[in-house]
Amino acid sequence: MSISLIPESAPFTEEQRAWLNGFLAGWTGIADGANGIAANGAVQQMVADAVGEVGADPADEEEDFPWHDSALDMEERLTLAEGKPFNRRLMAAMAQLDCGACGYLCQTYSEAIAAGDEKNLTLCSPGGKETAKMLKRLIKEDGGAAANGKPATNGAAAKPAEAGFTRSNPFSATVKSCENLNLEGSSKYTTHAVIELGGGDLKAQGLEYVVGDSLGVYPTNCPELVDAIAVALGAASDEGFCDELMARKCLRSVSDELLELVAAAAADDGEAQAVTALIDSDEVDDLDVLDVLLRAPSSKPDQAALLDTLGDIAPRLYSIASSIKAHPGEVHLTVARATATVGERTYKGVASTMFADRLAPGAAIAVYVHKSHGFTTPADPSAPMVMVGPGTGVAPFRAFLEERQVTSAPGKNWLFFGDQHAATDFLYEDQLASLEQAGVLTKLSTAFSRDQEQKVYVQDRMREEGAELYRWLEEGGYFFVCGDAKRMAADVDRALHDVIVQYGGKSMADAMAYVRNLKEEQRYVRDVY
Repeated sequence: MSISLIPESAPFTEEQRAWLNGFLAGWTGIADGANGIAANGAVQQMVADAVGEVGADPADEEEDFPWHDSALDMEERLTLAEGKPFNRRLMAAMAQLDCGACGYLCQTYSEAIAAGDEKNLTLCSPGGKETAKMLKRLIKEDGGAAANGKPATNGAAAKPAEAGFTRSNPFSATVKSCENLNLEGSSKYTTHAVIELGGGDLKAQGLEYVVGDSLGVYPTNCPELVDAIAVALGAASDEGFCDELMARKCLRSVSDELLELVAAAAADDGEAQAVTALIDSDEVDDLDVLDVLLRAPSSKPDQAALLDTLGDIAPRLYSIASSIKAHPGEVHLTVARATATVGERTYKGVASTMFADRLAPGAAIAVYVHKSHGFTTPADPSAPMVMVGPGTGVAPFRAFLEERQVTSAPGKNWLFFGDQHAATDFLYEDQLASLEQAGVLTKLSTAFSRDQEQKVYVQDRMREEGAELYRWLEEGGYFFVCGDAKRMAADVDRALHDVIVQYGGKSMADAMAYVRNLKEEQRYVRDVY
C-alpha cells in the first residue's frame, strides 16, 4: 500500500513531494500496521502544521467575532461588523445568544440567510422585531446579493446528524395536565404543563434530558385566527386549507411576497396601493396576516399561492422545569400566557395561549429536547449554587432543586425569585417552602415588585444581601441566571459587578476580571432569551 505523508494542500512539486515522502517514511519506519497508520497521521499533522506556519490560507484561520456579545446593543454590534462580509453583518443583527430557538446558531442562521437557503427573517425570537427589521434592511442595502462568505445550506448542515427525535423529526408526546400557577386576582396566567414522553428508551430516542435543557415545542395556531383568515379569503369551507394554516404556517409574520400577492389580487386600486405601501414601512412589523387581508377586503388571492408566501411555523423553546430523576417519563414546563390588545384586536402568543387555552389532557403535542451545553447543576454536588430566576425564569431552578434533592447533593442552594404580587404570583410557593423545610433550599430571597410603593426587583435583593452573596462566590459558588435578556439579565449582571466591587474591595476593572474568570470557569452561566 502506498502511503502519502505530505498533505495534498502542501505547496510542493510532485518531485519534492515524492522525495519528502521517501525521506519521512524511512525516518519514521512506517509500515502498513496500526502503529504505522498512527505515525502516518502524526507526521501528516506535523507537516500540515509546518505548512500552516509558512503558507496558511488566512481564510482557514479561526475567525474573531467581536460583536458576538449579547451585552452589546444593536448599534454597537453593527459598528463592530462594519466592513465585514455580508453574512457577518447579518450575524451582528442577531441576539448573540446562540440559544438555538431558530434552529441554528447566530453564525449559521446568518450564513443560511445570506446564501439564500433560509427565507424566514423572524426566527430570532430573542432579537424579536429589532433583529427582523435590521435583517430586512441589511438585505435591501446589499441588493439581495448572496453571501460573500462561507455559505451554509441549512441548519442541519452546520451540525452533525442526530439520532432519534429532533427538531426536524419531533416526537408526538401526550399532555398529561395543564394548570394555572397564578391565583385568582392575578393579571397573569402561567401554565404548569406536564407532558408524558412515554415508556420507551428515552436516551435512544433522543428524549432523555438533563436539568438545564430546554424542550422544543411545535405549536398550532389559534382556531379563531385561522377561521378569520379563511373568512377574509372566502375559503371558510376549505378544510384542507384551514388545516394547513392551523398546523404548519406562521401567521404572525408578514413577508414582502404576501404583500405583493394581496396587492396584485385586490380589485380596488386604493386597497392595492395601501397594501403596497406597507412593503417599505415600519408599520408592517406590527401586523399579522389577518391585518393585511383586512386592509384589502376585495383581495381574494389564490390559496396555494398565499400558502407559498407564508413561512413554516417555528418551534418555541422552553426551559425544562423538572428533573427526570424526580419525574421519570415526564417533562414539565412553566409557560406565561402572552396577549396584547391593539384597538379592537387581541393578539395571542401562539404557543403560550395554546398551553393556557387549548390543550386538554390526552392531547398530542410535537416536541424534542434541545441541549443546554453547560447550563446545568455543578459537576461537584457540594458546590454552592446561587440561582436568579424571576417569573418563569424560575423554571430550570425548580429542576435544579429537584435534581439536588433526589441525588442528595450536599451543596448549598440559594434562589432569588421575583414577580408582581406575593399573594397571587408566587410560582411554586408550596414546593419551594417544602424544599426549604427539607433543607434542600438553603436560602430563598424574594422580590415582589408591586407589593409596596417603591418597586423592588431581584437585583435589589442581590445588593441588599451582597456580603453573603460574595462569600458564596468566594466559596466556589456557581451563579445562574434565567429569564429576560434585555432587561432583567442586564440588571442582574450590573448588580453582580456592584456586589463584587463593594464587598470584594475591588475596582470596577478588577470586578470585570473577576466576572470574566467566573464565566471561564463555567461558574457564571445564563439561560436568557
